[in-house]
Amino acid sequence: MVEGRVTRGTTGVNRLRRMDRYIAAHPAWRAAAVPLAVDLGYGASWWTARELLLRLRSVRPDARVTGIEIDPARVRHAHEQAEAARAAGESGLDGLRFVVGGFEVPLPGGERPAVIRAANVLRQYDEGEVAAAWELMLKRLAPGGLLVEGTSNEVGRVASWVSLRPEVGPETFTIALHLDALRTGDVTGRGGVATAEALPSVVAERLPKVLIHRNVSGEGVHELLRALDDQWMRAAPLGAFSARQRWIAAVQGLRDAGWPVRDGVSRWRLGELTVDWSAAAPR
Repeated sequence: MVEGRVTRGTTGVNRLRRMDRYIAAHPAWRAAAVPLAVDLGYGASWWTARELLLRLRSVRPDARVTGIEIDPARVRHAHEQAEAARAAGESGLDGLRFVVGGFEVPLPGGERPAVIRAANVLRQYDEGEVAAAWELMLKRLAPGGLLVEGTSNEVGRVASWVSLRPEVGPETFTIALHLDALRTGDVTGRGGVATAEALPSVVAERLPKVLIHRNVSGEGVHELLRALDDQWMRAAPLGAFSARQRWIAAVQGLRDAGWPVRDGVSRWRLGELTVDWSAAAPR
């Protein structure tokens, strides 16, 4: 039985690049015994599955990606798009396929993927449905695998996600932002004249479903975003050098203040902030 329901299916070219970059660098992917990733709920077009395959192959040339959609018409359309691209001479698509399914992640032969990415899917569900969906997907992962579940805005400049592992459940929470867009205030990518810069807490509009209703006083994610905004403002003088230098200083400030910040400058400079799940988890 297919688990889930048809969602709006909105998608776009390059929308999930920040998640793709994170997954490609993650040890769960780089060390995977079977380099298979799932793009769950890829939407009305094949773009995000195709892009995920190409980006994962930058570190694992043997990568394969299966796009899963609950709507059979979307799966047929993705097949047609892939076949048209192959017929036009596009290479590197041999590891890409599409199947009908939902959170049960049905793969031919019962294969278990190293990575499942579910982007902009659970946002359209109720908060109370998240835990059951997580559980279903985690059961389908290979040992040591990775589930990345989260949300981005339409142009991919603002994104956040929860990373989960079969052995521990929710492990980390990540914010990923286009830093120059913060400086100009143009986080939507629509251009025009900006009137003011944006704060990192602009991500509040694109939090995963499990957190989006928790951005209120007394909740961890609310305190995290307030602290991040504060550090961003404190680091304002460094903006004269670059938004990147300002962000690095803001994230270092969070760590110095006792927040469980992960990684280091090599990730921070990309506009990422990853913290232990305990810092953002619902209270």
